[in-house]
Amino acid sequence: MSILAWIVLGLVAGFIGSKIVNKSGEGILLDIVLGVVGAVVGGFLFNQFGAAGVTGLNIYSLIVAVIGAIVVLVLYHLVVRGTTR
Repeated sequence: MSILAWIVLGLVAGFIGSKIVNKSGEGILLDIVLGVVGAVVGGFLFNQFGAAGVTGLNIYSLIVAVIGAIVVLVLYHLVVRGTTR
C-alpha cells in the first residue's frame, strides 16, 4: 500500500477506534498515528491467529485496522492516562 493509503486507512481506523474506546477523538494527528500503529498491530495479531492481515484499502483491512486501533488505544489509555474510562 502507498503511504497515502496507510494515512487514509489510519485516519479512519483511528477515528472509529477512538469513538469506540472513549467516545471522543484524540485529535486528528494522534488518531492517524494510533490508527496506523493499530493497523500494523491488527495485521500482526490477525497473522498470529492464521488470518490475513491488512491486504489493501478495503473493508476487511479497515476492520483489521480498527481492531488493532482499539487494542492500541486501550493500551495508550492505560499507560498515559492510567484508566480506560
